[in-house]
Amino acid sequence: MIFIETKLKGAYIIELEQHVDERGFFARSWCQRELAEHGLDTNLVQCNISLSKQAGTLRGMHYQRAPMAETKLVRCTWGEIYDVIIDLRPTSPTFLQWVSVVLSGENRRMLYVPKGFAHGFQSLVDNTEVFYQMGEFYAPEAAAGVRWNDPLFAIEWPLPVSLITAKDQMYADCSPDQFFQTSEFSTPIATEMMNGALQTATRRLALHSLAQHSLTQHTKIIPAHQRCTKWQIR
Repeated sequence: MIFIETKLKGAYIIELEQHVDERGFFARSWCQRELAEHGLDTNLVQCNISLSKQAGTLRGMHYQRAPMAETKLVRCTWGEIYDVIIDLRPTSPTFLQWVSVVLSGENRRMLYVPKGFAHGFQSLVDNTEVFYQMGEFYAPEAAAGVRWNDPLFAIEWPLPVSLITAKDQMYADCSPDQFFQTSEFSTPIATEMMNGALQTATRRLALHSLAQHSLTQHTKIIPAHQRCTKWQIR
């Protein structure tokens, strides 16, 4: 397995190390020891599958609140997705930044998502199937999310949204300080960190608002050959 750390610390793209012969190839897609050597969570307790029938379907951006925060290992087994994660860890230097990666049945790439991240994706072709390995049991009472088009994050999606649930559509705009609601942020150092994050978020919102004034009413669809094949950061 080949581990490629993204710009968001602890989040990894994992590629298969293929052993090819005349039959095809053989590769390991999960190894507890290799993940542990990279400091990653190896406690995976559930596996889930989703099928998105229509290109442009958007699922996200989801996470579970502590103490039920979860890691995820995500792979697209059929079709293609534009997979996005947002760093919601208040103490992280990349707090509120996002990364995207294209996962497909063809590239067999995986994305390791640490605790403290929101995750979501958009299907790029019809009949796309995604396989998730989860580090925590599903807990409805801890389920939370942020909206896919929240200006605080300004995620750039490659296709117009063709289908999304009412729940995912109705998340309110986020404020950075909502992620600083625990007692661990009551110290002077933590307060200074929070203020810095708030200033950064305020600048991002101002820039996004300025950019919105210059946009036309047309949505640009990115051709498949121009889509991101590694990751992007905003």
